[in-house]
Amino acid sequence: MEPTFRPGTLADAPAVYEVFAQTLADLDRRRGTPEADNTWADPAAVAATWERRGTLFEHLTRSAERFWVAERQGQIVGYARATLRDGVRNLTDFFVLPAHQGVGRRLLARAFPAGGARRRVVLATSAPTALACYLKAGLVPRVPLYPLTAPPRPVDVATGLAFEPLAPGPAALAELRNIDRNLLDFARDADHEFLLGDRQGTLYRRSGRAVGYGYDGKGTGPIALLEASDFPAVLAHAEAGAAARGEQRFGVNVPLVNRAALDYLLARGFQLADVTNFLMSDEPFGDFERYLFTSPPFFV
Repeated sequence: MEPTFRPGTLADAPAVYEVFAQTLADLDRRRGTPEADNTWADPAAVAATWERRGTLFEHLTRSAERFWVAERQGQIVGYARATLRDGVRNLTDFFVLPAHQGVGRRLLARAFPAGGARRRVVLATSAPTALACYLKAGLVPRVPLYPLTAPPRPVDVATGLAFEPLAPGPAALAELRNIDRNLLDFARDADHEFLLGDRQGTLYRRSGRAVGYGYDGKGTGPIALLEASDFPAVLAHAEAGAAARGEQRFGVNVPLVNRAALDYLLARGFQLADVTNFLMSDEPFGDFERYLFTSPPFFV
């Protein structure tokens, strides 16, 4: 039966999340992950992840520029969703059930066109079918990123930084916007407004000047710094927060060009997870030697 396509709504959230979970479970199987270690094949783990990420899925829907679902016989079998921030179109999620891969190209054309944006970006998994779609759409891999994780162990790192809790409001958004435009060449107030309500935000100051920001709580990141040399102190601060919350693992999504973060974390015994993602875009942008990505990596 031919699929039908329609704009997605908040009411589609449970069905869309089911497509997301089933697709990741299939990806893990094809990677050779033992079934006992396949989190996405465990209904209890899938439900727990929804409890933790439900607000994120709601944010991605409410703030989406384009959100399309594909249906067969009334069942959602795939979806694609993208935001538009300061002229930059970010494909936040794109998942199709394994038996329905033929709908992917048509979903992508609806949710992620080239027109109407000055730049397009996606944080892509290593799934060959998805990579092929993005390559055909004109995107190129710019940098690989990997999660690095370890049990949190507080450590003192000397620093001249002041750590200031971020509170929602116009003043905070203005400072975050300035840093984003310096590092990423675009602002994303809507994402910061969500993160400030969902996680603990911290502004890093030196001599009163804002020199970076970071988030932790429901995942660490993004972290953006004007000076890469500040990563050891900032990561030590975030790791101490994870330990104080009683978290068993602390991790960050690191672009492999960020030498300062990599050197610090590897020296501390952090391990690279066997999960490959790529920042892909239709033009070069950003300084990712001074950046750590959002976790989970739905948006830059």
